[in-house]
Amino acid sequence: MTDSSVRAEQLDLVARLKSAYPELPDAPTPDLLDHARFAAYMKPVHDVGGEPDAPMKYENKEYEHWEHMTYVICEVLAWRGVWLSEERRRIGNVDVGRAVYLGLPYYGRWLLAVARVLLEKQYLSSAELSERLTEVTKRYAGGLNGALPEAHPKFEGDGSQVKRNTHHVHAVGKGDPQVFAGRAGPPKFGVGDAVVVHDFPALFYTRTPEYVQGATGEIAAVAYESPAPEDETWDRTDATPEWFYVVRFNLSQLWHGYTGTTSDTLQTELPERWLRATA
Repeated sequence: MTDSSVRAEQLDLVARLKSAYPELPDAPTPDLLDHARFAAYMKPVHDVGGEPDAPMKYENKEYEHWEHMTYVICEVLAWRGVWLSEERRRIGNVDVGRAVYLGLPYYGRWLLAVARVLLEKQYLSSAELSERLTEVTKRYAGGLNGALPEAHPKFEGDGSQVKRNTHHVHAVGKGDPQVFAGRAGPPKFGVGDAVVVHDFPALFYTRTPEYVQGATGEIAAVAYESPAPEDETWDRTDATPEWFYVVRFNLSQLWHGYTGTTSDTLQTELPERWLRATA
């Protein structure tokens, strides 16, 4: 139970959490928001390549128990056909917004994605989740005291009536992306072809890095056939597979002010829809 002073303290803390341009008011009127800032707001928050940041200290930290268990839950949900990995990436990396993406631990966002997908696909209700969280909180009110949390399921179901995607059925014994082999038709590009990456508006989700959009590169390898991430992340069962390519870029042309050698290169994997032949 909280009193008004505790609630006021929490609201003050929330008010300090910002992920906006300081020169603009909250919910700015249209005349205050230019195209560049709108594009920045709409950029998928997991696409951080090239953004300025302080150096991160690498620590060989052991995973905590809850992190291991979160990974297992996500793998089981995928194995049982509840979601695709691309759905998990969108829900946990993009739909959360920039403040949560930068503010929570890596597997904390995975765990939020688990709750979101179970709610959105109606495996449980919001009330059920809230009641369960309250129950577990009370169970460990005194802290874990060095022990590991234990699962206390209320019942065990057979899962036969759980609605699932069909991808896991098609992929059994084949793997992914082998399951899509032969479905994309002949590849549009070949090794050595010069290509330009489209500068598409990246609405809601993409895995094509912003720093290569509009850049010219060369096909280094014709990789495999698969639905594009922009389709797979919404579990589009009717999505047509397309070819993926490994594209090589010259770093001195890719990064403004690059100080390395002119022979340095970077390779990344892109779906065919993002590529066009050079004029």
